[in-house]
Amino acid sequence: MTEQPEPLLIPDFDPKATRRAVRRGILRTATLVLGVLMALVLVATLGSTLIQTRGDREQRMVQVLGTALQIAKPAYTFDSLVCCQTEPLSMTFTGTAVPLRAHGGFGTLSRPDFTVRQNLFGRVEDLPWAELANTTLTIALFNMGTGLQRKADIRRVLARLPQDMNALAVVEFEQPLAADALAGFARQYNACPDKVVYESRPGSAPITWDSNMTPPPDDTALVQMINCVDVLPDDLAAFRSWVRILQQHDEPNLRRFDLTLARLRKASADGLAYGYVDQLVTVEKLRTIIEDPRVRAVRLADVAFELDRP
Repeated sequence: MTEQPEPLLIPDFDPKATRRAVRRGILRTATLVLGVLMALVLVATLGSTLIQTRGDREQRMVQVLGTALQIAKPAYTFDSLVCCQTEPLSMTFTGTAVPLRAHGGFGTLSRPDFTVRQNLFGRVEDLPWAELANTTLTIALFNMGTGLQRKADIRRVLARLPQDMNALAVVEFEQPLAADALAGFARQYNACPDKVVYESRPGSAPITWDSNMTPPPDDTALVQMINCVDVLPDDLAAFRSWVRILQQHDEPNLRRFDLTLARLRKASADGLAYGYVDQLVTVEKLRTIIEDPRVRAVRLADVAFELDRP
């Protein structure tokens, strides 16, 4: 006679124990999923940062795009360029835009930080140009090469202004000057070009180079301020050096700043000054400069009394 197996005893159903087990299962699953997601986010963030900051990518971003920004908006100076804030899909740098004004007066008015964003693939995203409104200096540069703001009209404007006022002005030449001729002109009138215009482009922002974008030879801005005429050849050399680092893959980004490689390369190779911006000139000096036959026009952008001067 064979033994009969003992009947399988099924425990009574316990709703509380079942709910606790289900909650523990859900908690373990959620913890595991959350841990995996956090690990993926961390890997993606670190990986993106490593990709975007590999080599000298951060330094080159500011060097290329920061300089392009200053060329694209010649009526402003950009202080305190800060790089770089990296995000999973982009990298940015910021700078404070300050409109150029005549020296002295009530000081300058700063605008909010201007942010340039480059995506993971190295392309510049839409720029917030609306933050940088056109100024009187912008209009003066746009009018270069046109028949606007003629000499006769500016003579009358200068005649009714006090001669000891400081002015922000664009001096435009009849024929573009080579670097040595520009230095000779500036030395003759004790002028201090803040920006040199290296392109004729009526109705649009021409290519300019700001003397502040040229590192002083001994790392002191004081030398550049005192010998502003003597460093003009260094400014042109710095402009040419910057253009040489540009590559064909920079073209799409340059177009975001209304620039092209062809224009930049031609302007730097020619090295011809179509005019310059002076922030330290007086009305009295402009009355003399406008009579020089080499000068086509003097375009006023701002005037101010130097309040500290007796």
